[in-house]
Amino acid sequence: MSATATAPKNNSKAHGTSFLNSVYQMYDRAVATLELPEGFAEKMRHCHSVLQVRFPVKIKGRYQIFSGWRAVHSEHRLPVKGGIRYAPEVVQEEVEALAALMSYKCAIVDVPFGGSKGGLKINPRDYDEDELERITRRFTRELAAAGFISPSRNVPAPDMGTSSREMAWIADTYRALYPGDINAIACVTGKPATQSGIVGRREATGRGVQYGLQEFFGHKRDVGLTGLSDGLGGKRVVVQGFGNVGYHAARFLQEEDGVKITAVVERDGAIVNEDGLNVESVYAWILEHRGVKGYPEATFVEDGKSVLEHDCDILIPAALEGQITAENASNIKARLIAEAANGPVTFEGDEILRKMGKVIIPDAYLNAGGVTVSYFEWIKNISHIRFGRIENRLDSVRGEAIVETIENMLGSKVPQNLVERICTTGDELTLVRSGLQDTMCRAYNEIRDVYWTRKNVPDLRTAAFVVALGKISRSFQEMGI
Repeated sequence: MSATATAPKNNSKAHGTSFLNSVYQMYDRAVATLELPEGFAEKMRHCHSVLQVRFPVKIKGRYQIFSGWRAVHSEHRLPVKGGIRYAPEVVQEEVEALAALMSYKCAIVDVPFGGSKGGLKINPRDYDEDELERITRRFTRELAAAGFISPSRNVPAPDMGTSSREMAWIADTYRALYPGDINAIACVTGKPATQSGIVGRREATGRGVQYGLQEFFGHKRDVGLTGLSDGLGGKRVVVQGFGNVGYHAARFLQEEDGVKITAVVERDGAIVNEDGLNVESVYAWILEHRGVKGYPEATFVEDGKSVLEHDCDILIPAALEGQITAENASNIKARLIAEAANGPVTFEGDEILRKMGKVIIPDAYLNAGGVTVSYFEWIKNISHIRFGRIENRLDSVRGEAIVETIENMLGSKVPQNLVERICTTGDELTLVRSGLQDTMCRAYNEIRDVYWTRKNVPDLRTAAFVVALGKISRSFQEMGI
């Protein structure tokens, strides 16, 4: 095993050739609109520290060496927060870029965490469950030994290639390592609800995308930038990536807002149906067949990425970074791009889309639902009490008293549907969704206020960065750093 904490390195590639450089350039564009304390802009541009580990695990009778990273971007708030992804493409620069976005994201939605991110260079499909568990537990030990996982310092969560299953393994391993830590279960979020997780965490990022879009369409002036008609109902939507985020966003938008999902882009291609796809049916097909090819109620397009250029009202990239670039940005027909993934549009692609008059709801805001509900889970864990446990009965009694008072005053019975609304207490899912919706609405209004009131802010992405940097800067100054 080797574990090294390395200083943040500058990207040696030419501008625009990496995810990290795209984040840097978008950051620089926002910084140019601000008057920040001397040295602050450079500090917040780079990661504070990066851990690289290499460790062996015995798989099928022989040892395999695995490489992983955990980057900490900013510790202006503790703990730092960010997911762990399992993917064969993981590299250090990607982890650094994602960690930086996490710092900005947490600040935008007023979640009191710093930014972090982790990655393990592995294709999880190549290993069975027992092998993945052994790999995950060993990775956890490496992170914990170096101080890169802790309920008070660094709290991971699921990301691409990981889920509540891996988070349960991480939590159990950490508790075994530190049995005297009363808050050990809070070392990671995104756990199963039965293992001190929180109801609504799995859907949180997709639900946040829905709430963000609802709030955008609640402002006629903002919608006017796109040239689209008011309201989400009937809007034609293309979704790239039908994993946890893309599926839940599409499902909620279709079921509750009446959008029409006209295309789904996946690893093996894309399916198109202008009359609208049934989200649940498509998702079930993908789970069974590991792709969209062969789905009977749509036209299959082998070059899935080309469907990003399909005529639609809203494009939701919910897969990997770097999907809309200088090569294809000029062909994008969607009037509104809702970034459900991290970094789906490169800096060059972003510049082209803005010049074309396209509106982008940026990733640093729109996919913040996951970290918001992770915060709720972390609070639940360190407070050691389930949401609603103390106040639910009190709320019920208060509701019954209100109904009784109304009936006495009016001399007639209150309709049963109103009684249920008045007396029903909030279960955990209701409370989580309410808190998430309020968070997304407040954050979007901060962003749009900056956009509409500051003449030197050209788009919503820059406005989001301005909001984040303003809050982080104030935090450092208030601490005297």
